[in-house]
Amino acid sequence: MEDPVSENIESTAAAKAPARSPGELVAVVEALIFVAEEPIGAKLLADILGEEKSAIQAAVEQLGAEYAERSSGLQIREIAGGYQIATRPEFHEEIRAFLKTRPSAKLSLASLETLAVIAYKQPVTVPEILEIRGVQSATSIKTLLDKRLIVAKGRKEAVGRPIQYGTSKEFLLQFGLKDLSELPSIEDFEDLVQ
Repeated sequence: MEDPVSENIESTAAAKAPARSPGELVAVVEALIFVAEEPIGAKLLADILGEEKSAIQAAVEQLGAEYAERSSGLQIREIAGGYQIATRPEFHEEIRAFLKTRPSAKLSLASLETLAVIAYKQPVTVPEILEIRGVQSATSIKTLLDKRLIVAKGRKEAVGRPIQYGTSKEFLLQFGLKDLSELPSIEDFEDLVQ
């Protein structure tokens, strides 16, 4: 059954959608990606604008090419199933220096270690995290749940049926990942230590 909200968006967008030139479509797609709080998918953009999904994808590609052509400090990234405007990696040091001047809610080292274990071993239980880290992680688990970086992924078929945890969509958003395959490999970390 069709979602009535989606049907309403589609019919409203189709009724109001002016004939746009390719340049206008690129501009409106850029504006929508910019104002979206989270990455916005091609299907939602197509529904809102009354356009074909392929036209939206072509507009996003064109926008990315325009950013690259003018050596922009911004880029279009595909993150967690949608598009987002992000800064280019080569400017991260300058951006990091700027952001250090602003107050932020950082994670403790214990929470970061726990998050790393969950990200690489998911789904994982608290006893399994304890076995890897060697220390209790209850406070870190609570912090990560509060920040919505992890979610419960069901219960393990074992004695006591402990809860298993995995990373959330918010994790992908916060770390700018398209999906978990973009996590650095363990070998990458070993190379850094040597």
